[in-house]
Amino acid sequence: MTGVPASAAGGSSGAPGAPGSAATPGAARDSGSHGSGSQDERPVRGGKIAAAAVNQASLWNVANLLTMLRLLLVPGFVALMLAGGGYDPAWRSLAWAAFAVAMITDLFDGHLARTYDLVTDFGKIADPIADKAIMGAALICLSGLGDLPWWVTIVILARELGITLMRFVVIRYGVIPASRGGKLKTLTQGVAVGMYVLALTGWLATARFWVMAAAVVLTVVTGLDYVRQAIVLRRQGIAERAAVSEETEA
Repeated sequence: MTGVPASAAGGSSGAPGAPGSAATPGAARDSGSHGSGSQDERPVRGGKIAAAAVNQASLWNVANLLTMLRLLLVPGFVALMLAGGGYDPAWRSLAWAAFAVAMITDLFDGHLARTYDLVTDFGKIADPIADKAIMGAALICLSGLGDLPWWVTIVILARELGITLMRFVVIRYGVIPASRGGKLKTLTQGVAVGMYVLALTGWLATARFWVMAAAVVLTVVTGLDYVRQAIVLRRQGIAERAAVSEETEA
């Protein structure tokens, strides 16, 4: 009806004198199997390429971009903090703004990653680094300018770095979830450091002392609690492995 030769339409010519005749069942099965085989192989290769492209693109999701912004804010914050000799109220206000943006992005990037399935290996590594970097930079600058005792900076940074390393050590046995105390500690630290970054006077200067004192207490208490959880988790993991080993040997 269409005037298209059978060979052009993909059919077999069949026996001589039988134009347009269908291919034999065996030939049809053979050609179908060969065609489906090549089609099955190509989508697999294409699927791998597409999956790699999606994974590569996912690096630039909104959660990771917020983390990258926080990392970029660290040198900017330090420059603003030390500008004008480190005691200019105007520069300190700009430094506080940069610190506040960093703290706000810290609240949102993790939530967005978990809610919208944007968790990536980059985010798992970069997020805690960005958190420690901005907080560490602020504490060191404050202590270097004489606004905050060095022992406060040492206690807070030792706790943060120690707990981070401990999490990596015990991750083979399980994950230590973030506690409410830990979240309250992070919030209190952010508020306290932010108050010290600003050039406050009068009763606000007195208030920031007590806020920082509360932050230090929460830092130590929650740190000890994480150590306790790590010890319990490790013991449970060792006991479970020993039980599995005994069952295997039996």
